[in-house]
Amino acid sequence: MGDIETVAVTDLPDDFTSDAERILLDVREVDEWELGHVRGAIHIPLADVPARIDEIDLDRELLVVCRTSGRSYRIMEYLLMRGIDGAVVTGGMVAWESAGKPIETGSGDE
Repeated sequence: MGDIETVAVTDLPDDFTSDAERILLDVREVDEWELGHVRGAIHIPLADVPARIDEIDLDRELLVVCRTSGRSYRIMEYLLMRGIDGAVVTGGMVAWESAGKPIETGSGDE
């Protein structure tokens, strides 16, 4: 996992809704997303990413988040093999909430 870039939650904005430079991809399952997610993130469960890759704006910097980083590393390994760069949000949503950063609940915009 040493070749995969990481970013700390403290280095990220609280809301990605109007971030034209970056995209936050949440790869958790639907029930996890509904319990709490970052405003402005896009939600594509890990298993669906290969089939839905066209939904991700690859012209923007890609950041990937899951619960604790495990799934984020797995999908970044896959994406790197396809020539797609990105970074894993260290500690995932557990770190996000521990840092006191805001979350939204419910289905939101997927």
